[in-house]
Amino acid sequence: MVSPTDQDRLYFPATERNRGPIGDALVEILPQQGSVLEIASGSGEHAVTFQRRFPGVLWQASDPDADHCKSINAWIEHECLSAQMPQALQLDVLERPWPLPEPVRVELKAIVAINLVHIAPWICSQSLVKQASESLPIGGRLILYGPYRRNGFHTSLSNEAFDQSLRERNTLWGVRDLEDVEKICFDVNLKSMHVQDLPANNLMISFSKSVSSNR
Repeated sequence: MVSPTDQDRLYFPATERNRGPIGDALVEILPQQGSVLEIASGSGEHAVTFQRRFPGVLWQASDPDADHCKSINAWIEHECLSAQMPQALQLDVLERPWPLPEPVRVELKAIVAINLVHIAPWICSQSLVKQASESLPIGGRLILYGPYRRNGFHTSLSNEAFDQSLRERNTLWGVRDLEDVEKICFDVNLKSMHVQDLPANNLMISFSKSVSSNR
């Protein structure tokens, strides 16, 4: 008989394809200790994979969808990570300030969002960036993965087709311009953009929290 926990686990095909390259890219920019907040964790497959790969950090998964949070918690139990990894946090990027548990908030070193920027209204990216700037310490990193346009152009025909399909599903979605993301980050002291090319025409971009120039 299948247990309720097994029934709660969701499977997203893209996760199995990209978790290796994403993990390899994270090796270069993740802290060795502290907490990492993942925004829009989806099924939770990425979260448990990266908690195992980076055991020195506390990986806090989150998602606004209650069924996704159930899936995340089911994956945590399935992977026997309950003693190491906190339960999923039901978090909507638009509802600020974020209700972060104290252990996560105090030790927060990085915020990660995988495939959020293009599959959400632009206002979600703006809220994510602003709250990240307020939550991260100096030197903390905001890390974003997905497809981006560069200098106003798609980087591949497949990304252009993907962009069109996103906008047909929801007119508020779509592949964003890298320069627009850099600007909203720069405006809230998330600077020193680092860009890594990943398979399937995706990018890993990260920003470091800097001291305000107004001080």
